[in-house]
This record gives sequence, structure tokens and C-alpha cells, in this order.
Amino acid sequence: MFQAPAYSTDKTERYAELLKQLDSLTDGEPDAVANMANAAALLYEALPDLNWAGFYRLIDGVLVLGPFQGRPACIRIPVGRGVCGTAVAEAATQCVPDVHAFPGHIACDSASRSELVVPITVEGRIIGVLDLDSPLPARFDAVDARGCEALMALLGPRIA
Repeated sequence: MFQAPAYSTDKTERYAELLKQLDSLTDGEPDAVANMANAAALLYEALPDLNWAGFYRLIDGVLVLGPFQGRPACIRIPVGRGVCGTAVAEAATQCVPDVHAFPGHIACDSASRSELVVPITVEGRIIGVLDLDSPLPARFDAVDARGCEALMALLGPRIA
């Protein structure tokens, strides 16, 4: 049974705690969907002010919706479109303080105001992205980006 601890209010410490939890939840589990589902649930539970947390898998050059927590989402996103597609096209984390100002933003949920998208890379190739949305403007910062990048470095080989 999973019990959420009282998470630290310090973001760096919180991400260190989440890294340990994600390692424990996914260690030895070979099923990619199960690992992504638990990761999405963990992040949605542990990170404040989210309205969506989940994954898009890169399949045949298109991002396809994977396990998530939140409202229904866009199913397919072309590489290069929106924040998720841009993260893949640029092979770089996208930390967007105002999604309405982002060129080509795809509004899956009109409540979203800011977004963090982290490419998941395994053996030099992108296999998908972690996507976090918030109803608050400028919810994400460099600490969130680094923390989520570390989480995806751990998770990537466990979902490849």
C-alpha cells in the first residue's frame, strides 16, 4: 500500500524524495504502462497546483497519449506542434510560464496556464515526454525542470 509522506516544502528536497519513491514504485517492474501510470499518479499527488500530469509516447513520429491524471487530453500531437511537440523537436525541456503566449499552443484544457514538458531520452533517442500542466501562471521554474529531468532519467529505461 502506498502512503504519501509529508513532503518537504523545499522543492529540491521534495524532488529528492520523489526520486526515491519513483525508484521504489518502478524498480523491477517490466511493464511500461504500469510504470508510467504510477509515475503520473505520484507526481499528481505530490506536486501542488497541477491540473494534469502524464505522458505522451513517441510512436511512428507522433506523440500519442499515455497514462495520465487529470481531465481528458489530446490524443495525438505532431512533433513540432504545441509545447510537447516543441520539446521533442528541440530535444529540450520546455518551461512555459504562460501557455497562451506560446506560439502554436494546443489547448487541451482551457484551465491550463503554465506547462512543463520534459523529453524522455533512452540511449540517445527520445521515446516520449512528461507533461505537467497548472492552472497557475508561472507555476514551474528551473528547480521543477531539473527535478523532473532527474525523474525521467530514472524512469526512461523502465518504460523503453
